[in-house]
Amino acid sequence: MDPQSPLDFSPSAPQGGDQLTLAHYAERAYLEYALSVVKGRALPDVCDGQKPVQRRILYAMQRMGLGFTNSTGAAGAKPVKSARVVGDVLGRYHPHGDTAAYDALVRMAQDFSQRYPLVDGHGNFGSRDGDGAAAMRYTEARLAPIARLLLDEIDEGTVEFVPNYDGSTEEPRQLPARLPFVLLNGASGIAVGLATEIPSHNLREVAAAAVALIRDEQLSDEALYQLVPGPDYPGGGQLISSAEDIRDAYRTGRGSLKVRARWKIEELARGQWQLVVTELPPGTSAQKVLEEIEELTNPKVKTGKKALTADQTQLKAAVLAVLDGVRDESSKDAAVRLVFEPKSRTVSQSELITSLLAHTSLESSAPVNLTMVGADGRPTQKSLRQMLTEWVGFRLETVQRRTRHRLGKVLERIHILEGRQLVLLNIDEVIRIIREAEEPKAALIERFRLSDRQAEDILEIRLRQLARLEAIKIEQELAQLRSEQEKLQDILDHPASLKRVTIREIEADTKAHGDERRTLIQAEKKAVAEVKVVDEPVTVVVSAKGWVRARTGHGHDPAGFAFKAGDGLYGTFECRTVDALIVFGSNGRVYSVPVSGLPGARGDGVPITTLVDLEAGTRVVHYLAGAAEQLLLLAHSGATGLLAKLGDLVARNKGGKAFLSLEAGELPFAPVRIEPGHSQVACATALGRLLVYGLDELKQQPNGGRGLMLMDVEADDPLVAVTSFAQNLRVLGSGRGGKAKDEELRPNAVAQHTGKRGRKGKPLNFSIKVQALQAVAPPQPAATAG
Repeated sequence: MDPQSPLDFSPSAPQGGDQLTLAHYAERAYLEYALSVVKGRALPDVCDGQKPVQRRILYAMQRMGLGFTNSTGAAGAKPVKSARVVGDVLGRYHPHGDTAAYDALVRMAQDFSQRYPLVDGHGNFGSRDGDGAAAMRYTEARLAPIARLLLDEIDEGTVEFVPNYDGSTEEPRQLPARLPFVLLNGASGIAVGLATEIPSHNLREVAAAAVALIRDEQLSDEALYQLVPGPDYPGGGQLISSAEDIRDAYRTGRGSLKVRARWKIEELARGQWQLVVTELPPGTSAQKVLEEIEELTNPKVKTGKKALTADQTQLKAAVLAVLDGVRDESSKDAAVRLVFEPKSRTVSQSELITSLLAHTSLESSAPVNLTMVGADGRPTQKSLRQMLTEWVGFRLETVQRRTRHRLGKVLERIHILEGRQLVLLNIDEVIRIIREAEEPKAALIERFRLSDRQAEDILEIRLRQLARLEAIKIEQELAQLRSEQEKLQDILDHPASLKRVTIREIEADTKAHGDERRTLIQAEKKAVAEVKVVDEPVTVVVSAKGWVRARTGHGHDPAGFAFKAGDGLYGTFECRTVDALIVFGSNGRVYSVPVSGLPGARGDGVPITTLVDLEAGTRVVHYLAGAAEQLLLLAHSGATGLLAKLGDLVARNKGGKAFLSLEAGELPFAPVRIEPGHSQVACATALGRLLVYGLDELKQQPNGGRGLMLMDVEADDPLVAVTSFAQNLRVLGSGRGGKAKDEELRPNAVAQHTGKRGRKGKPLNFSIKVQALQAVAPPQPAATAG
């Protein structure tokens, strides 16, 4: 290839003229594509709230004469086949697929998708259960009355027009929206590197906020949030997020709000009752809820598993204990009517409601992402204040442009009428000039000093318009036009007048199209289903290879437990069914399993790896089961440690949570229970150095971490054992020849090693390779007769 060819994309190609490297070409092409998707398809405009395809559909329908003549829709156009609308949109304005255009048209007609539908659809336009619309050849459409607020002023010089995709006609860059539709109907879309999720809002509230900002640009955030307390979803529901969470989402432009269904209790005969859901959160359908109930009550074995997991079994039992049946009674009369029948009339209403909210989409999260194309043409994430401020600026400019356009029309009409008035005063001479002059237009201009436009109008005037009665009409029209001219000029000359007119129009539109709020805003706590567990003693048995099970009662002889071949006992933990089994990973993460969810002791149990999700490369190193209030000493081979309650280690999911911060090569020690009466901590190194100090020198850290330094150790003499104790301490290890050895230290001996936390400690008085430390229970006083 010629190195100077414009098609040479090699890295060494010259950068001048039409030549560029492949990397630069690809970067430029991708950026152009990304910008096209962002601005040309996915994101709405802050000014009119429409995406390009929606704007083109509305404009095309208006040009086809499919609009209503008044706000009530009493004298509207007859709807036409949707296929005609889609064809016109594709042929004139939108060079994309018919499916995309029809889907956008359908969405604008769905009252469960948009708070204020802009299209009046006739036929099957889908349902909230996910049913698709009928083909475009079957459905019919026309503009809804509220669409007038977007289109009425479009021919009054309010917005710019740009060439369409092939230059054959023009289309509006924006629509002259009389209200902030970007908030009224919201938007949802995914672009390249950007996404938007704008919730719908109530027209009256948004209009009131816009009016307040027009009157006072420095309106406080508190006042603004009182006017717009939260989204108003098409399907209603209840917004349970706190006012602060809602305001944070409005302030930052991003957040997540909690929305739940609304319901009522219907009393039946003989004390029976049923729960009826009448409103659903956004994105939730009755069909989806029914599928979730089916999955809960009739779960399927997960991929790679041979049987239902303990969680599935427990959840199934919990739901079936309160729910007898569910049916969908939705109809034309009731858009949503889901009926839940309790297991019996004695089931607590709150228990059934909480169970359903916790395990189904009846309570869900609604995202907020206020990303849109701003007034400057740039896609940006905006706050509520920025959105309304930019729309107010757009609306004031639109009214100003409309006024200027109207003033031009008024002045032109006045100019023509003044010419006619002059003609009527000199009618005989005008007739003579027209009859005798070779160039009557030029002669009239010269004789009466008329403009070209006035002369042209006089030559085109009809004879009947020269009657004496017509002169009276001209006088009356001129008086009206001059009065209107003064008003229009006043609007252009005085910002206060401009604001006053804008506010008056917003209030009139609010009165015509406003309605009551559908979504109830009332903060509530997130529903959490509590599984009722009978509180009884149980012994957790853990094998050396990580098989776990539980046996009812305490006081079992460990020698009586059987294990698989090659396996043995790790330990037993006497606790209660309401407690948790804590699993310590080699990476410092902790995992928890409810003791009530462990299998019984008839078999060998189940591997702990089926109950928790270990990270890759992580192995289980320790176990502990007990009450949430049990205080623990957690240490590791890095010679630091901390205090925490067993309840602090409980994780909400099977993936556990990070708790101990470990460096490379460090491992956690077995957790130490802090028993009543324990007031001291003992730390020992492998070569027999011992340090004792008060338990109060350690710090309780509920969220975990690195902890405090326990003892100053050397690289060749690491920390190997830590424990808490009251008075006597036992040191376990090996002596000469590797023979097992243990020594008990009484208070006098312990005192020789007492110091401050973080010191080196002192060598033991006997030779031992330390392996463990153990608290010695003080002797019980002998019982006396009597």
